[in-house]
Amino acid sequence: MDYDVVIVGGGAAGLMAACTAAERGRRILLLEKMDQAGRKLRITGKGRCNLTNTNSLRDTLPHIGSDSRFLRNAYGRFFNQELMLWFEKRDVKLVVERGNRVFPASGKALDIFLALIGELEQNPNVTIRKNATVKSVETLDGQATAVILERGERIPCRHIILATGGLSYPTTGSTGAGYRMARELGHTVVEPVPSLVALKCAEKIPEEMVAFQLKNVQLTLSTPSSKLSTHFGEMTFVDDGIAGPIVLSASRVITRQLANEHSKITAKLDLKPALTPDQLDRRLQADLAANGTRIFNDALRLWLPAELIPFALKQLHIEYYKRLNQINGDERRRLGHWLKGIEFTITGTHGWTEAIVTQGGVALNEINPKTMESRLVSGLYIVGELLDLDADTGGYNLQIAFSTGHAAGEAV
Repeated sequence: MDYDVVIVGGGAAGLMAACTAAERGRRILLLEKMDQAGRKLRITGKGRCNLTNTNSLRDTLPHIGSDSRFLRNAYGRFFNQELMLWFEKRDVKLVVERGNRVFPASGKALDIFLALIGELEQNPNVTIRKNATVKSVETLDGQATAVILERGERIPCRHIILATGGLSYPTTGSTGAGYRMARELGHTVVEPVPSLVALKCAEKIPEEMVAFQLKNVQLTLSTPSSKLSTHFGEMTFVDDGIAGPIVLSASRVITRQLANEHSKITAKLDLKPALTPDQLDRRLQADLAANGTRIFNDALRLWLPAELIPFALKQLHIEYYKRLNQINGDERRRLGHWLKGIEFTITGTHGWTEAIVTQGGVALNEINPKTMESRLVSGLYIVGELLDLDADTGGYNLQIAFSTGHAAGEAV
């Protein structure tokens, strides 16, 4: 059978590209290297699938790294409202939660996958082949002409959409093969690094702090010469560093810097972001006066969760048996300074098995932003995480996948 389109990869971008092209009557072959399509999609958002965010385009673009302007055209045709309507028309009820994040009302990412795959399985013009690994893309005179499978089979076609994903969660099939194929075809690939990932610290994290979650705290990243970024919200501790929503967002800012420059980066944790240093100092003075006979070790519960007290005692160098009315001005100020700025020295990130997305990918100036077609190889389209685009948590990354996949599906 002759195919109009061969789509390499059955993730979010590939499935949406296939659905969009199928609606236009194209004969499609979807090649999935794993025994099931959509593996990463089905576990995203801890299995709940935060598929988009209802923020306006203006408020969305600052959450996207690299060159967010690249997405203006694709988002102008298929953005969050169009995506939500697409699923709602297929009987997937959606809910909007805190931070304008959109989820299936069932709380099951599987429902998002089933809507996509169901659309394809009922279309006679769509063929899905699993356990089909693509080795390379064949070209002739600058035109994509066929895909070559690992076992040597050649499949000719008019258009090829590469949607193989990045390097995050490699057990789902994202092994970076798309980057290799893009390079072989002459594309520039910005070196991929893990993003939206936990950060490693030089400081030892006490056992009682591991998995403990902090809410309404502020994390500031800086180098010796400049402040890099500030994030507010929830975070948690892991055995070798820090994790949680604000840490994942913070990692986007520094992951490439850590990989390439090995510069010293400090994360400063503010446990009392609602208070200025002066306000906190006045509160500490009042608390010390009102609880003068309490022992410092016990009284730390006035300002800290119990899980952090051993860590505080070790860093503050204030005798645990002191009564509060014995705490001098220097010690009080030291306590206030620590509460407003617990410092961690960032030494690296966790790896690909934990990274939510890939930072880096095919250079955007080599891709037509309207169609996702390669400027180097006619008939070749590159979508989703293969592109040098990544974003904060909150549904922004899946929206990139769906919108770029849709743009390619419209073009083929």
